[in-house]
Amino acid sequence: MSFRIFVIITFGFHFFIVNAQTEKKIDNQTILWSRYYNQLTLNDKWSLHSEFDNRLFLNPVTENLFVIRSQARYKLNSTVELGTGFAYFAVATQDPENTSDFLTPEYRGQQDIVWKNTIGKINLSQRFQVEERFIRNASKTELLDGSTFNWRFRFRIQAEYEIWKKNNRFLKTIVHEEILLNAGKSILKNTFDQNRIYLAFQYGLNQNIALELGYMNSFQQRASGIDYFNRDIIRFSFIHKLKL
Repeated sequence: MSFRIFVIITFGFHFFIVNAQTEKKIDNQTILWSRYYNQLTLNDKWSLHSEFDNRLFLNPVTENLFVIRSQARYKLNSTVELGTGFAYFAVATQDPENTSDFLTPEYRGQQDIVWKNTIGKINLSQRFQVEERFIRNASKTELLDGSTFNWRFRFRIQAEYEIWKKNNRFLKTIVHEEILLNAGKSILKNTFDQNRIYLAFQYGLNQNIALELGYMNSFQQRASGIDYFNRDIIRFSFIHKLKL
């Protein structure tokens, strides 16, 4: 799929969703994502990536969820990279008015393939990712026996442009859009999961540490098929690169 065709499809899809909002029940929310992202390079081919991510509602201030993610990545060649990993989610609530301390766990496997190429001064990447989601069954107050399983398929296209660079310091801008789709027996009315659009600036303090501040809009369909979240997300990332 060419870059131009993908842009036309994704923005057309986003336009369709936005115009359908008047017919849906939409909850508008504001969330802060704070994450520590570690990249440990083992050699020219292999690396380990670890992530700790806390997500907090801002109005009112309420815990949303906490994520621990780890993955191994392999560079097949200069343009293709493969990844596989595991994530643990502790979900507090999707409703900022809920102040309960009850947490619902989710265990998630993931596999992805990334294609990278350069057009002029813009670095492009396309990622296709598959997730196996095991969500623990629960009522509003307690965990129940068993888990609910579903697949999720994600496609993201991302562009990076370096604005400034001096020695080991740099400033670059990042833009991406991602479409997420659900599949499985438990998915009845929300095959479309969500669409994410992200804009960020990343500042490299040195060759090992970078700070990233960005804004994401996430428009997500709920299991009912008529309820949606329209989320304004501020994401701050501390990126730490190490070599073995």
